[in-house]
Amino acid sequence: MFNKKTDHPRGSKKLIGAWTWYDWANSVYSLVISSAIFPIYYSQYIFAETNSVMIFDMEINKDTLISSVSGFSFLIIAFLSPLLSGIADYTGNKKIFMKFFVYMGSISCIGLYWFELETIEISLVFYVLALIGFWGSLVYYNSYLTDITYPKQTNMVSARGFAMGYIGSVSLLLLNLIMINYYESFGFTSEINAMKLSFAIVGVWWLGFSQYSFYHLPKGNKGVKIPKNIIWNGFKELKKVYKIIRSSKRFTRFLLAFFIFSFSLQTVLYIASYFGVSEIEWASPSEQTSGLIISILLIQIVAIAGAYIFTKLAQKFGNIIVLTFAIFLWGGVCLYAYFIQYPMQFYMVAGLVGLLMGGTQPVTRATFSLFIPDTKDTTSFFSFYDVTEKIGIVFGMLFYAVAAQITGTVRFSVIIFMFFFFLGAILLTRVPRIDKNKLA
Repeated sequence: MFNKKTDHPRGSKKLIGAWTWYDWANSVYSLVISSAIFPIYYSQYIFAETNSVMIFDMEINKDTLISSVSGFSFLIIAFLSPLLSGIADYTGNKKIFMKFFVYMGSISCIGLYWFELETIEISLVFYVLALIGFWGSLVYYNSYLTDITYPKQTNMVSARGFAMGYIGSVSLLLLNLIMINYYESFGFTSEINAMKLSFAIVGVWWLGFSQYSFYHLPKGNKGVKIPKNIIWNGFKELKKVYKIIRSSKRFTRFLLAFFIFSFSLQTVLYIASYFGVSEIEWASPSEQTSGLIISILLIQIVAIAGAYIFTKLAQKFGNIIVLTFAIFLWGGVCLYAYFIQYPMQFYMVAGLVGLLMGGTQPVTRATFSLFIPDTKDTTSFFSFYDVTEKIGIVFGMLFYAVAAQITGTVRFSVIIFMFFFFLGAILLTRVPRIDKNKLA
C-alpha cells in the first residue's frame, strides 16, 4: 500500500487522472458481478437443479431471493450514506470512509469465490457486503468531483471518469471470458471454477487499482480529533445541507426529475438480460448466451462514445437541455423495444442503450455537481443524490416485480417505463437554469 500523501492543486491533470482512475478500478464490479458473469453463475449453476432454496425454514424462489437481497442492500445504503456523509464532512476526511467501503466491497468480491448453495446464507452476506461496498464508495467518490475540478472542467471530467470505467470493465470482462471459455488451457477442470476465480479477480483488481486514487486524492484533515458526539454532529451537518436543498427549487425539482428517470433507467438496465432471455427468438441456447454477452459488451463499448458525444453537446447547448433530450430518447428506445422480436433488433436496442447510458450518467452527475455551492459539505450534498438514486432503484425493482407478476411478461414492463421516462423529461424542463460558465 502507498504511504506517502500528496496534495495537488484543484484542476490539475494528476489529480483529475487519479480521480478518474477509480472508475477504472471499481466499474469491473458493476459489469462482471452485477451484469455479466455472476448472474449466469447464479442462475445456471448455483440453481441448475432447483428454482428455490430453504432459508431460515422458508422456501424462497431464486429470483425473489436475489431481488429481495439486492433491494435490502440498497435500503441499507440509503439509510447509512447520509449519516456517514455528514460525519465525513464534519471531520473533513471523506477518504477514510471511501477506503472503508472499497476494502469491504473488494474483499467481499474475493469471498464470492466460495458462493455455494450449501452455504447460501454466508454466501449472500458476501454478496450484500460487496454491493454495499461498491455503491457506498461511490458517494464519496462522486463528491470529490466538486473538490477537484473547476466548473468549466466538470462535464468533461465526469465523462472521462465514466469512459475509464467502461474501458476498464470491458477489458477485465474480456480477459475473464477468455479464461472461462478456454478454462482447460488455464488449468481448470470446469468453467464453473473459472467463473468463481473471476469474482476474486474483480476484488483484487478493484482493491489494487484504487490505491493509485487513494495516493493522489486530497487526504483531508487527518489530525482532526474525533469528538464523542460525532454521530450527532453528523446529523447536524446533514440537516444544514438538507435546509439548503429544501429551500432551492433547482435542487428539489432536479432531484424529483432524477428520481423518476433514474429508477426507470436503472430498472431497464437491470431487466435487459431478462428481456433478452424471455422475449427474443434465439435460434439456440448457445446463441442466446453468446448473444447476451455480445449485447453487454456492445452497451459498454458504445457508452464510451456516448459519454463524450453528450458531454460535448452539454457544453454547447447546456446540461439541462441535453439531459432532457436524452431522457426523451430513452422513452423512444423503450417504445421501440416493445415491438422487437429478433436478435439483430436486440443488438440495435443494446447499441442505443449504450449510447444513452454513456451520455446520461456523466451529464447527470456533472449537472448536480454544478448546482452545489462552494462548501466543504460536498459529501452530504451527494448523499442526497445517492439516496434519491438508491430509493429509486428499490422502487423500480418493486414496480417491475409487480408489473411482471400481473402481466406475466417483461415486454409490458418496458412500455410502462417509457411513460416514466417521458414524465422525467417533462419534470426536467421545470428545473431553473443557472449560468455557471453556461454549463447548465
